[in-house]
Amino acid sequence: MVYIGIDLGTSSVKLLAINEEGCILGDITKGYPVYYPKKNWSEQNPEDWWSKTEEGIKELMDQFHLPKDQIRAIGFSGQMHGLVSLDRNGDVLAPAILWNDQRTIKECIEIEEYFGQDKLIELVGNKALAGFTAPKILWLKNNHRKIFDKIEHILLPKDYIRYKLTGEYATDLSDASGMLLLDVKNRNWSYEMIKFLGIKIDILPKLYESFEVTGVLSDPVKKSLGIEGDVLVVGGAGDQAAGAIGTGAVEDGIISITLGTSGVVFAAHDDFVVDKDNRLHSFCHANGKYHSMGVMLSAASSLKWWVEDVNVGTSFEGLLKEAEESEVGSNGVIFLPYLMGERTPYADPDAKGCFMGLNMHVKRGDLTRAVLEGVSFGLRDSLEILKDLNIPIHQIRVIGGGSKSGLWKQIIADVFNHRIVEINTNQGGALGAAILAAVGSGQYKNVEECCKALITTVNEINPTEEHVNKYEKIYKKYRSLYGCLKDWFKS
Repeated sequence: MVYIGIDLGTSSVKLLAINEEGCILGDITKGYPVYYPKKNWSEQNPEDWWSKTEEGIKELMDQFHLPKDQIRAIGFSGQMHGLVSLDRNGDVLAPAILWNDQRTIKECIEIEEYFGQDKLIELVGNKALAGFTAPKILWLKNNHRKIFDKIEHILLPKDYIRYKLTGEYATDLSDASGMLLLDVKNRNWSYEMIKFLGIKIDILPKLYESFEVTGVLSDPVKKSLGIEGDVLVVGGAGDQAAGAIGTGAVEDGIISITLGTSGVVFAAHDDFVVDKDNRLHSFCHANGKYHSMGVMLSAASSLKWWVEDVNVGTSFEGLLKEAEESEVGSNGVIFLPYLMGERTPYADPDAKGCFMGLNMHVKRGDLTRAVLEGVSFGLRDSLEILKDLNIPIHQIRVIGGGSKSGLWKQIIADVFNHRIVEINTNQGGALGAAILAAVGSGQYKNVEECCKALITTVNEINPTEEHVNKYEKIYKKYRSLYGCLKDWFKS
């Protein structure tokens, strides 16, 4: 049997197929545009997601000769928090408002003032952030009432693909946790939040665990894709929960770090845990339990900006080689990676990126290394909160595009003063989605069993004591800079 994982990202959709033994049969990636019609706005056309997913499934099957009668189940990983608004016919009413869109600051204030932070934690386990879905719904209500009044279905991005595949309006608990509409602790919709927004509960999708079956591939879609037989479609997960499944971060002590467009520090645990200051997200995990998650908005995208926008015409490899020649501490330069504002630990959309400590002796390699170190310091901010919550940290696994850099992983090991464990895959969310499909079909008893069977450790990167001591001093300076600059960021 074949299991397909669909990872609907911000810039592309990745489709990956595995067999019953967990061997990867092939993967396909299809890109699509992001639109920025106004300052701090970020949108996509849901039809772009569907057309590229449809193309991708066909190419995956053709290119890797997948038997058309052996596709058993499909799972999902998806960019979180986005608002997809549909009318009674299931047609898109407006462009999808994405996770990194910052237009809803006023709506977040409105929500916070109405409920208060303590009540919000009680109701939905998280504070109101501009990226979350509920403030987007309120923004439509406040600014585009005609569209708001026509909404009959609200979906998250990956769940629009589910709808196109099955005709079902459904989501999973891990992805729903990032909507600010879910009572995370009790794993159900928050009726008080729904009432405040002025929406009907039946416009929200039905809730499932990530490994539960939500429907089957419809006959017209099977005919279009050239697939035969019954194909199960399971809940899937938000991209970070799916990525954690893809790294085997499903038990206490295993920390997953994603060095993608955003940076994520992810810790799985059995019980619901909330940071009293709400600096971390408290969400349902895709294995039926819970997780805590810190998010920085510009991780590998900081390096991408530095290479592609600032140093046009210079290769990643060339710049990273220069960075390797720079010493620990980047010749006194510290980079604040707040290029799109910041989420953890400051929840400040006005925060700005900057280099501190420039002088005539600083070289380009120092600045490149400072970017790598600055992102690592930003990730450590989340690690420190996990320590405050007494969440165990036994090993750290790193995935995402940035994890291809050995230098960056060594810097993280030194900044964190923890060993980095390399695993036998870097497929992340797409593999996690396929694992959920395999579990949902009954191939494995549960998510933990499947992860243990498919994901193994292959190498360790240990911190260097001398570097650890230097970074400890630099990190204290890094932590002090936001407080010194936050008022200037807002001016």
